[in-house]
Amino acid sequence: MKAIIYTDGACRGNPGPSGIGVVIRDADHQIVETRAEYIGVVTNNVAEYTALAGGLQTAISRGFTEVSLRLDSQLVVRQVLGEYRVKDTRLELLHAWVMDLLGHFDRWEIAHVRRELNALADKLANDGIDNFLK
Repeated sequence: MKAIIYTDGACRGNPGPSGIGVVIRDADHQIVETRAEYIGVVTNNVAEYTALAGGLQTAISRGFTEVSLRLDSQLVVRQVLGEYRVKDTRLELLHAWVMDLLGHFDRWEIAHVRRELNALADKLANDGIDNFLK
């Protein structure tokens, strides 16, 4: 069973109040779950990794065996693919967590998408911040 997962992290300031947005679609592109969550005061890259990990955890809990990941963070995509080294200590831990979660799937792929193709996840990440700050 395949999921298409769009994730985004939002940050007001860097670091600043941050949120994650996750959109999980099935193989027919129907939305099966969304998440908007406040995650505290962190950097943008921490928010991006946390959103990705959250999407993977949700896919695992729903029984998906394959995932196609879509992010607008080129840094995270390239680090997960091993094209860029992870230099930041905090990101090393998050990267290791994501790689461990990916090991639960029979097959996975990850790709960078333009921001406008990730609009719903972006909106959800900002909703996570806005709902907390109200």
